[in-house]
Amino acid sequence: MISTILIVALIILMLIGIPVAFSLSWSGLFALMSKGGIPLLVFPQRLWVAIDSMPMLAIVFFVISGDLMLQGGISKRLINFVMAFLGKIRGALAVVSLVACAFFGALSGSALATTAAIGGIMYPEMTKRDRYGRVFTAALEAAGGTLGTMIPPSITLILYANVTGASIASLFIADIFPGIIMCAMYIIAALIYVYRRGYDKRIKGDKKEIAEPEEAIPFWQAMKEGIWAILMPVIVLGGIYSGICTPTESAIVACIYAMIVGFFIYRELTIKKFYKTIIKAAVTSATIMLLCATANFFGWVMAILNIPTMVMNFLQSFMTTKFMFLLLINIVFLICGMFMDTSVIILLIIPLVYKTAQFLGVNLVHFGCIACVNLSMGMITPPFGTSLFVSANMTGIKIEPLYKEIIPYCLWGILGILLVTYIEPISMFLIK
Repeated sequence: MISTILIVALIILMLIGIPVAFSLSWSGLFALMSKGGIPLLVFPQRLWVAIDSMPMLAIVFFVISGDLMLQGGISKRLINFVMAFLGKIRGALAVVSLVACAFFGALSGSALATTAAIGGIMYPEMTKRDRYGRVFTAALEAAGGTLGTMIPPSITLILYANVTGASIASLFIADIFPGIIMCAMYIIAALIYVYRRGYDKRIKGDKKEIAEPEEAIPFWQAMKEGIWAILMPVIVLGGIYSGICTPTESAIVACIYAMIVGFFIYRELTIKKFYKTIIKAAVTSATIMLLCATANFFGWVMAILNIPTMVMNFLQSFMTTKFMFLLLINIVFLICGMFMDTSVIILLIIPLVYKTAQFLGVNLVHFGCIACVNLSMGMITPPFGTSLFVSANMTGIKIEPLYKEIIPYCLWGILGILLVTYIEPISMFLIK
């Protein structure tokens, strides 16, 4: 009975528009008071326990480093470096945009930061002289933004590790190739668009010729200017994979490195920009921390009411094979991703299902990769894909046309998810 009260209260609060963090805490408190026998002092204690951990600090510093890279000119030089390799092919800017999102994702760990950073630079260039359609470009930047959480380091994976106890370093290593595969799926979708619609062409006489990139930067110049930007993922991820640094320490190293490069090498980071970055990162981090704290409390209440065990027993009663379980959980993730934020799904759904995954023989690291790529793609699935809204606001395009334009990316993304799900070596061979 109390379990029903907990779930119904949560659904009602969310339906009437109460923010997720408050919906989680209020419904949990209501269920706790209904049960009785537990002092309400437990509530602030559980909030503190949830965020009093070193791995959670990694989120704060990766958020800061992502903004510092944008303000310090690192993201712009990454794009120039990729353009030096791909600038001669048709559809180059579309491919460059997605590859640059993957590079930036390997630095920031945030989908929204990636959408804003790369999209803000690439959108004006891609739409210049009507080379690419405005709606196409906006949808492309939204899809590319999701690579920010698919490519490690990933805030989503840090949250997953915090919930399940899986190794963050192992998750980061395992998620490299799944992220690359998802990037490849998006590139295929984008190039199909480019060739079917005749983008990136110009008329010369009676013939159509492939348009050359505007103001292409010579390779050696792009290499010289971009080397400091390229070294950043090597230093950050190399520190984690080699065991020299923990993820939190690597996030701090990323911030220091971005400050040094931005202030003293590229000289585009100013005190004013630095101040704005810290303020913005503080707001973003506080939002994530509040959500994590209230979700932890809600999960603790569910554990008190024995809900995870009941869900596990229910799933095990008819989920007799790993194949069936993974198919069902992918469907659940996709549906939830249409309506809920990635962090919320990780904190609410994963505690209910990860023990069942273990019972059926699914490696927790592999399961984390599946969850990460699936839920990251949820940030572009209508109607509430947050990356879509960021791209729409950034470009001034209405959200409705983006819903139709994003569908091919979602379809190719689903193919990528199935590959990652059922071909386990894609994620696991580097850590075995």
